Amino acid sequence: MTEFKNKHVGEKSKSQVKRELQALRDLGKSLISLPLKDLNKLALPEKLYDAVIKAQTLSHGAFKREVGYIGAIIADEDYDVIASELDKLKQVHHGEVKQFHQHEQWRDELLVGNNVVMTLLHQQFTNFDSQYVRQLVRNAKKEAEHNKPPKSGKLLFKYLQQCEAEANDT
Repeated sequence: MTEFKNKHVGEKSKSQVKRELQALRDLGKSLISLPLKDLNKLALPEKLYDAVIKAQTLSHGAFKREVGYIGAIIADEDYDVIASELDKLKQVHHGEVKQFHQHEQWRDELLVGNNVVMTLLHQQFTNFDSQYVRQLVRNAKKEAEHNKPPKSGKLLFKYLQQCEAEANDT
């Protein structure tokens, strides 16, 4: 009986093998869901890159087969490196989304007349033009009153993005 235990100690169970293969397919699906500009940021082997690009255009049945093929390619490559590069890319994207939401919140607060936000932004950004921002806020209110497109609100948002970019460059 001890012979039997020792013989199978290093082997993986069938369930464990299935979980690992599913993890490879899931990583492949994550790669397929990336836009081309993000996919190009990853250092993928050419064979894997080509398979991912092809899979982005396939229908359900062919897509499922291609995902399995991509999983097999990933199994032959360094899975951990690909997964960590993908995680880094997602973290950068998450930071950009968070920053975008912060700009939206600032804009919305300025449009409702929150002077605390105006003071905060003036302190945070050295090149912040309060007079220009007040003008954009006034124009945005007039546009809202006359049911016009929110041109000034969009300009305010872009200005806040510009201030953030200038602050990050220095």
